[in-house]
Amino acid sequence: MNRHSPSHPEPAALPPSILLAATTPAWFAAAAAQWQLLLVDHANCEKKAASTALALIFTYADDLPLSERLSRLAREELKHFEQVQRCMRELQVPFMRLKPARYADGLRRAVRSHEPGRLLDLLVCGALIEARSYERFVGLAPHLPPRLAEFYAGLAQSEARHQALYLRLAEQRDVQAALPERLRQFAEIEAELATAPDPLFRFHSGTPT
Repeated sequence: MNRHSPSHPEPAALPPSILLAATTPAWFAAAAAQWQLLLVDHANCEKKAASTALALIFTYADDLPLSERLSRLAREELKHFEQVQRCMRELQVPFMRLKPARYADGLRRAVRSHEPGRLLDLLVCGALIEARSYERFVGLAPHLPPRLAEFYAGLAQSEARHQALYLRLAEQRDVQAALPERLRQFAEIEAELATAPDPLFRFHSGTPT
């Protein structure tokens, strides 16, 4: 698989990150070798991101500022889904049903069941997922063919904005001053899920075994 041209514009540098561990080189090597699978799972991730935002809108319908901001985010995630599907068609990548990664479920297991803690935890999870997506989009571009390298570089800044949005929403609803500690706790879980040995390669999987 050819690397993209050195003249291709690189994504902006990674902003201050809430991640506690970097994606391993082995994951990027697997992504380069299995880029078709990566695209299919990426499409699934965009759908899940939109559905997560919509679920929060339905659950917290009385929080109008939250609904307004997440409505825009859901539309953007669906636009990204359409863009991934367009790439799949152009590159003749067939759809396939995939077993989901352990990543999102692993984060949600630590979400509290009572309010206001539950909403705070869900927003923290959203911020971490978007932060990991941004980190991987930035790291993927040098490993992929020009068409995909350009696509992922273009998506990176959207993920950075989504991370910032989820964090801002969490800060505004942190009535118990629990955000720093909950962010630290979830970031530790996220780092383990994103880097530990993982038999299943997915966009948000750990280090391939």
